[in-house]
Amino acid sequence: MKKIIGAFVIASIGGFTALGIDHFMEPKVQSNYQLGYQTPVKYVNMPGSVLESGIDFTTAADLSIHAVVNVKTTYPLETSNQYMYDPFRDFFGQRAPQQQQAPMSTGSGVIISQDGYIVTNNHVVDNAEKIEVTLNDKRSYTAEVIGKDPSTDLALLKIKENNLPFINYGNSDDVKVGEWVLAVGNPFNLTSTVTAGIISAKARNINILANDPSKGQNAVESYLQTDAAVNPGNSGGALVNTKGELVGINSAIASNTGSYTGYSFAIPVNLARKVVADLLEFGEVQRAFIGVSIRDLDYKLAKEKSINDIRGVYVNGLAQGGSGEEAGIKEGDVITKVGETNVNNVPELQEQISRYRPGDKVNVTLKRNNQEKILNVVLKNKNGNTDVVEKAKTEVVSALGASFESVSEADMKKLNIANGVKVLKLGAGKLLGSGIKEGFIITSVDKKKVTSAEDIRSALENKNGGVLIEGIYPNGMRAYYGFGL
Repeated sequence: MKKIIGAFVIASIGGFTALGIDHFMEPKVQSNYQLGYQTPVKYVNMPGSVLESGIDFTTAADLSIHAVVNVKTTYPLETSNQYMYDPFRDFFGQRAPQQQQAPMSTGSGVIISQDGYIVTNNHVVDNAEKIEVTLNDKRSYTAEVIGKDPSTDLALLKIKENNLPFINYGNSDDVKVGEWVLAVGNPFNLTSTVTAGIISAKARNINILANDPSKGQNAVESYLQTDAAVNPGNSGGALVNTKGELVGINSAIASNTGSYTGYSFAIPVNLARKVVADLLEFGEVQRAFIGVSIRDLDYKLAKEKSINDIRGVYVNGLAQGGSGEEAGIKEGDVITKVGETNVNNVPELQEQISRYRPGDKVNVTLKRNNQEKILNVVLKNKNGNTDVVEKAKTEVVSALGASFESVSEADMKKLNIANGVKVLKLGAGKLLGSGIKEGFIITSVDKKKVTSAEDIRSALENKNGGVLIEGIYPNGMRAYYGFGL
């Protein structure tokens, strides 16, 4: 009996103790709930946060979703000698050639004018044989490529239609880190998809574009970074602000899986706008150069060079006869502004210069010996002059549908040739249509020896009628091809 009473007393004490602890802990639990610690999902759900802050995305989405298109590309079908097993045909002594489908890919594009001009990424349409654009209302068109710029990964398309919905340009310079944005596109071929996020950073260089000045590839990377969900298929789509204005062209993601993991990147619209204007007027981007070698200025370099202020971009060297040298820029100067825009790293400086054309004059603010100076710089092209590239000169090479590279001395010696230009990559165009394969070395065009892509252009300029291409393959086989211009 005593044992039972003892157990009852111990149980009662335990119960009262638990009630007491619950009573004293209740205010703390309630406080945590009010701060939201019990419901963390509420604070990472972006639409909920937006509505609570009074921002409404519906207007921006409605203004942009109808002006973002699906871009489907078809690529040349490569011939194959492989055969597919067919038990019935093989039984009767016949072999069935493998039925191959032309490779296809999809991306996005942004209508920028009511008469059918569309901006997308160069990598979305590069080397495509056919480009089909589908609008949000399901109308479909075959698109023409007006021009492409691998250095910024931008391309301009045109469809034959009028009175189309389009997105107005915003100002990417005014975009602030932390500002809300929408990404509009066709991820995984899911058309008309809108996601929301913020601007996470500006002037990002992610080293995704080819950069080889010797081949005319001068990559310009100064991306807007955002955490709006972007996936394969979003490339070429719109990044818009809460007003529905275009502030960027979605281009890339940083991912170990191939899908969105929190980082996406868009080309600033101010840069895209300049590229589009060049492609419309000249058919090719007019790239301006300041003629300096630059590097980011950090604390270590500033201390080494006795620089008091680490803001700006350090001039590491100058091109002889370049714009910078002629304007009076010196090695060791720190460039802080281009025009009225501050520049604090290499991507920012490259982006600002890329908005100008050869021959443009721009004020460059710099610090020398910790003293500020403003110099007037006349920008030049890659050839060291202020000329622009005429559209007529680019159309001939574009019609060939190929990129070229020089032939090494070793290859020329091995093949016993004195000159030639190698076909590096083939897309839709005259060369592919004539039967030429990648790797073919063109030695002459209409009996004229060629040693560069410029020689090919010169040989075909103002040409009317048949063209004879002569050359040799890396295995030593000589070949002749003909086509009409």
